[in-house]
Amino acid sequence: MILFFGRTDDAPLTRAIGAARDAGLRHLVIDQARTARYDLVVGTDALDARLTVEGTRVPLGEVSAVYARPLEPPDDADPAARARAAAFQEWFVGWLDTAPAVVVNRPRAMGSNASKPYQAQLIGRCGFAVPETLVSDDPEEILAFRARHGRIVYKSVSAIRSVVTEFTAADENRLALVRGLPTQFQAYVPGQDVRVHVVGTDTYAAAVDSDAIDYRYPGRDGRSVRLAPYDLPPETARRCVELAAALGLPLAGVDLRRTPDGSWVCFEVNPMPAYSYYEAHTGLPIASALVAHLAGRGAAVPVGV
Repeated sequence: MILFFGRTDDAPLTRAIGAARDAGLRHLVIDQARTARYDLVVGTDALDARLTVEGTRVPLGEVSAVYARPLEPPDDADPAARARAAAFQEWFVGWLDTAPAVVVNRPRAMGSNASKPYQAQLIGRCGFAVPETLVSDDPEEILAFRARHGRIVYKSVSAIRSVVTEFTAADENRLALVRGLPTQFQAYVPGQDVRVHVVGTDTYAAAVDSDAIDYRYPGRDGRSVRLAPYDLPPETARRCVELAAALGLPLAGVDLRRTPDGSWVCFEVNPMPAYSYYEAHTGLPIASALVAHLAGRGAAVPVGV
């Protein structure tokens, strides 16, 4: 039995559910919008641990794999329902860290992205180059960093998504606002973005063609973005797989940039990637690969694009 946990309006989850349905795999969907109606029983007796969803009772011992994308649940006007849903999610997500099953991804493994500077150190240990980085709330230190590197960008140091933005004269004029708010600054790296999704030991790469500083938000700069499947060099693919494994992530979104001299720089690793965006624009079979991994068939899915 494969469990899917998350919101049914979340494209990565729904694509994976569809792939499991198409493959004829036995599965159960745990919809975050309805968890107040579900039951989860755990205890010292593993034989009695069970999950009840829409009248379907599943012993947790029969769960072979879980794909979880725990997002904020929809608001519920009933305080009791909100409390019950919160308790269910807390217990279920906690169980994922110890479940004797394939879990994509275990919550404890997703913590490295909570601090981007910390994760960058882990990335460097795995053999990837990372951008020159400064985390500071000192305007003079930041200006010296820019003088040293010329073009620089800035973004959040935490797991909270932020727009990668180039530092400009306008930012210099308001730099005093950064005091007390440590911000991550990086040397600008020229080249082409390549997003690599690691699924088990397989990689699915997409080249990104865009002039935007942050291609995820091209409209902010009046830019466009185009995606296409990319033939990743074997050595780079191997490093991506090893990096994801070192972070404990069966599914990972690795953000790379290939510089004009042919070297590779890694910016970060997303432990809960929204792969559906890349799949929709390239045809890369990421959802099918994910479901194959959950079913224990990691090498069975070709890159049919």
